Amino acid sequence: MNDKSALLEQLRLHRGVAEAENPRSAIKWIAASAAALAVLGVGAWLLLGRSSGVPVRIVVAQESSGDSSTSAASLLDASGYVVARREATVSSKITGKVLEVLIEEGQRVAANEVLARLDDSNARARLQQAAAQIAQAEATLQAAQTALNDARPIYHREEQERTQALISAQDFDAAKATYNAAAAAFEVAQRSVAVARASLVVAQRDEDDTVVRAPFAGVVTVKAAQPGEMVSPISAGGGFTRTGIGTVVDMDSLEVEVDVNENFITRVRPGQPVTIRLNAYPDWEIPGAVIAIIPTADRSKATVKVRVAFKRRDERILPEMGARVSFLQDAGTDTARAPARRAVIVPAEAVEVNGVTGSVFVLQDGKVEQRSVKLGAQSAQGQIVLSGIDAGAKLAIAISGKLSDGVKVRIEQP
Repeated sequence: MNDKSALLEQLRLHRGVAEAENPRSAIKWIAASAAALAVLGVGAWLLLGRSSGVPVRIVVAQESSGDSSTSAASLLDASGYVVARREATVSSKITGKVLEVLIEEGQRVAANEVLARLDDSNARARLQQAAAQIAQAEATLQAAQTALNDARPIYHREEQERTQALISAQDFDAAKATYNAAAAAFEVAQRSVAVARASLVVAQRDEDDTVVRAPFAGVVTVKAAQPGEMVSPISAGGGFTRTGIGTVVDMDSLEVEVDVNENFITRVRPGQPVTIRLNAYPDWEIPGAVIAIIPTADRSKATVKVRVAFKRRDERILPEMGARVSFLQDAGTDTARAPARRAVIVPAEAVEVNGVTGSVFVLQDGKVEQRSVKLGAQSAQGQIVLSGIDAGAKLAIAISGKLSDGVKVRIEQP
């Protein structure tokens, strides 16, 4: 009996001894519990904290690098090209072979100056023929005049003798017929002289058409023909027939045509002052003014064409140059009289545009505050903001959802 009790006592596992012999198991169990609690905490933060608020990304308003006075007064920027209102591809009125070309590219020409001459041999021959026909018609007229002068006294004498019954009716009728024929021949000869003189005028104009003249004063930009080539005003451009001698541009008629987005056309009006910068001379500011707003829109580009005049002429301004136009505030407005301040530039997507004003959402303590701003020019670099925010302001742009004043947001920078 005692032996059995001793054996059972040996097989019994004491709790304190087992824990003392296996301490690592307890440590592992504690670590696993802590990790589980951490995972639960992160999940709760993701579900409860991170999921709240509209996801946004943040952009910072940068100080505009442009001149403060110009930037502050600018309402809108638009790009376009220098064009000439008076530009002509000069050609002859007739088809002919070029005999002489008197122009070169870059040459200044006066109005009615000779630019080229065509072969006029045929025109001169027709002119000589017309002159000969006039001489012939005048000789015929002189003969008809003589015949009429001879027939008139004979008719009058025969008429008196007939009243006195001195001659027969047959003799009187013959004298009257001769007189009438002479008078009719004289009238026909007069008409023939008029026709011959008209033919001479036509022949002279044909001769004049062989000389190509400048329609107005300007500069030759294109020389299209050479001596020996054929030119024709009705040529379709095929074969070897030219349609013109050259192109003349009136440099005093240069202006800028720009395409303004139809959303911002309310910022433009006729007579509005502008500043023009040519792409070739980006630091050169040229004063100008709006001539007119073309009353139609381009549906494919959603733009409206605006004509802008140069207030200062310069030889550096050339047709087809790229240009950028800044539409300015009027000098009499309160904004223009206010002290110049430094404008800021922000991405265009950060602004909700409404004409010359707009709104932005400024980040404040995890929420956004909607602010009204006054807008200036818009360019490829972004939207210029004249007032409402300062440089360094943090603006929220919604990634998904819609922002409103006071809404809570969470930042998700890309």
